Amino acid sequence: MKKKVLSILLALVVVVGLVFVGCNKTDKKEPGATDTTAAEYAIILKPLSNDFWASMKAGIEKQAAELGVKVDVFAAQSEDDTEGQLKILENCISKGYKAIGVAPLSPTNLVNGIVEANKKGIYVMNIDEKIDMETLKNAGGSVVAFATTDNEKVGEKGANFIIESLQDGGEVAIIEGKAGNASGEARKLGATNAFSANSSVKLVASQPADWDRQKALDTAASIIQKNPDLKAIYCCNDTMALGALQAVKNANKLGKIVVVGTDGAAEALESVKAGELSATVAQNSAEIGATSLRKMVETVKAAPAIDPNVAPETIPVDSYIVK
Repeated sequence: MKKKVLSILLALVVVVGLVFVGCNKTDKKEPGATDTTAAEYAIILKPLSNDFWASMKAGIEKQAAELGVKVDVFAAQSEDDTEGQLKILENCISKGYKAIGVAPLSPTNLVNGIVEANKKGIYVMNIDEKIDMETLKNAGGSVVAFATTDNEKVGEKGANFIIESLQDGGEVAIIEGKAGNASGEARKLGATNAFSANSSVKLVASQPADWDRQKALDTAASIIQKNPDLKAIYCCNDTMALGALQAVKNANKLGKIVVVGTDGAAEALESVKAGELSATVAQNSAEIGATSLRKMVETVKAAPAIDPNVAPETIPVDSYIVK
């Protein structure tokens, strides 16, 4: 009988001990343990295959670490994946983030998703590629701010570099991005205006290549063939600039035709360093991403009302020539 009582008492001591240990464990985290706290912020970018967006992702994640917040970063599969990008936004809305940043593939492809996010009290930040604000407002949606480089000035800087490089002037061309894409249209406009304002150069062609390297190669090859006296090509991103550069090489005109890109992508910077690509108008995409996240965190803390009638703040991030 005594043995039985002792056994019961021992069992009780073990159970109490386990409960005590378990309670203590809830108050402490093991070193290196994974924090399973859900992220309050999400950001949806364009394809990470482009260095510009990969760099932006890195900038966002670095800023998140500095701010001590969690952010989930997603990206579209391709430049044409407008429906897929909208689906990512819809999935983010269902996960209960407090704020979502978006770099839309087109000015309108995420409008319906933004409206839905606003209805659920989720703040939306517009990043780099401007949403059609009139369409968004008419649909009853809003964004808290728009962080970007002034893309019209980007195009202007690229064109002015070309003008300064051509001492005797001459024929120039522009290879555009995707038709209707806001950043590409702004860069094209800035370059066109700069060329048109200078009588020493003549703009002989301005054609889209859809942000695609092979299309840019083919487009540049056609322009060079039709305009044998061509002196320079401004491209609205570096991917296309590298394609145009290859067309210049194929035509045995390296050093005779100036090629300028946009974005400051790693491969473009290496090409500039090697003396092939003449220059690139670099954007600090990491800072654009970091700036966007900071604004999202500030907005969540301030908790302003979501109002389609309030015009979003524009937060500029400067660009610079790398030559």
